[in-house]
Amino acid sequence: MAGGSEDARRARASGEVLLSGIFCLDPALKIGYDLSLTRDAQLRMRRRDSAPESALTALSLSDCIGCEVFQNQDDPQPAAVCFTVYCYPLKKRWWNSGESRQKVAKTFRVLESPEAQQNWAVAETWASGIRDLATPRGPKLEGAIHGLLPRPCHVMVLLNPQSGSGQAQQLFESQVQQMLGEANITFTVFVTEKHHHAWELVRQEDMSRWDALVAMAGDGLLHEVINGLMERPDWASAIQKPLCILPGGSGNALAASLNHYAKNHPCVKEELLVNCTYFLCKGLHSPMDLVSLWTASGKRLFSFLSFGWGFVSDVDIASERYRKLGSARFTVGTFQLLTTLQVYKGRLSYLPAEEPSSTSEIVSPPGGLSCQSTQHGHQGRFSNMPVCIPPQTELEDSLLVPFDQPVPKHWTIAPEEEFVSIVGIHQSHLGADLLLAPTAKLCDDAIHLFYVTAGVSRMAMIRFFMAMDKGTHLSLNNPHLHYVPIKAFRLEPLVPEGFMTVDGEKLACEPVQGQVHRRLARIISGS
Repeated sequence: MAGGSEDARRARASGEVLLSGIFCLDPALKIGYDLSLTRDAQLRMRRRDSAPESALTALSLSDCIGCEVFQNQDDPQPAAVCFTVYCYPLKKRWWNSGESRQKVAKTFRVLESPEAQQNWAVAETWASGIRDLATPRGPKLEGAIHGLLPRPCHVMVLLNPQSGSGQAQQLFESQVQQMLGEANITFTVFVTEKHHHAWELVRQEDMSRWDALVAMAGDGLLHEVINGLMERPDWASAIQKPLCILPGGSGNALAASLNHYAKNHPCVKEELLVNCTYFLCKGLHSPMDLVSLWTASGKRLFSFLSFGWGFVSDVDIASERYRKLGSARFTVGTFQLLTTLQVYKGRLSYLPAEEPSSTSEIVSPPGGLSCQSTQHGHQGRFSNMPVCIPPQTELEDSLLVPFDQPVPKHWTIAPEEEFVSIVGIHQSHLGADLLLAPTAKLCDDAIHLFYVTAGVSRMAMIRFFMAMDKGTHLSLNNPHLHYVPIKAFRLEPLVPEGFMTVDGEKLACEPVQGQVHRRLARIISGS
């Protein structure tokens, strides 16, 4: 009985009413609503002209991105003040069994006093309570280093109008701007005008002006942003600036990965854009691994997504001519290149990943950063936020040795030297509808290495790509498809043929090696 009483007490406490009042729903203003704000983050509404048992509805504030207080200039009562709640709940799609976020906005009119100032105070009390309950609570994973964007906040938006099918700017104006306004996020847009423009901008920009950096484009623009940040003298603190990807390209692999990590239904195009904009509006940012890559010619790059050589990279580069098709370009390119499966000769070596000792392990960003745990204002529920003192030297790759030396003896050398495709991926998705590494996480301290050896049939390759839609390709048990999680690798082409790619960007075909750096960057996420 004692246990039951305790459960009942907790149930009552979770639904404890924090605020209550009677307001009209604008713009009708004919029907009054009993409104209550409860501790379990619900805004409950009951029409006063209906039976109590049938008239109760509720908005879950876990779906709320903001609440605005304002005066309606057309209201016949000059003292009236309104507050609007903006929510984006997941609702069933009418065309399939999936879910998509759909906007729900409710505006309530406050007219409790003949004085506008007093009505404003009432409206602001409700808005403040709603915003507080809508704030994401701390993650359950003990020791995870998460954080929240401040409110209000100001973000730098880098937008590539040529990405994907060329609709990024239109999509930003039609889909993104309004949601940012609802979430009290102001922004300044920088439209990129040439290749590497974003790279140059963030390398020189005063980062103290921005609470986050947003890339509205495909994955290539975020690649430029990250590498520009890593070339700054203050790279160690600059790379900790929260990053955000808003999908406006054709691949949109990171956006699809973030959607996957949040356990949302798979989606593409505008639905995926709304989900990622929703992540930005909620403001939760998480650690993200980066991979440091070196080429034999001395070039260094940082990757957040993937490295590839062979078939997959060939498809990525060869399908550029079909960019206007959006993500369909990859399907067209795949079937074109399947007519002649080219074989690439090279030597692949890698350091297998070890099992993590604990899922709650706290690892500071590498590179000699000195970090201390602290708490910040209303974000106090997010413990262990790092305060980092940047080092004076560049990030070291402790697992790699110079190209003129053999790989360490404890590394594995693949017995095969003829490959159809090699991909090292650090996220779950290789494209919006290509779930290559279903078990990948934002900061799992691993590169997920997939390679296909010579001798694979064209039909088997088609089966791989069809199964990748659901992430079931490994269950095909094809002996030519190999998978191993690794921490570092070296790839030495024996014949310089084909394309190499990093985050979808083309590289010259030459020896390359890299290693993962855990939690080096931060990304706006939904989980």
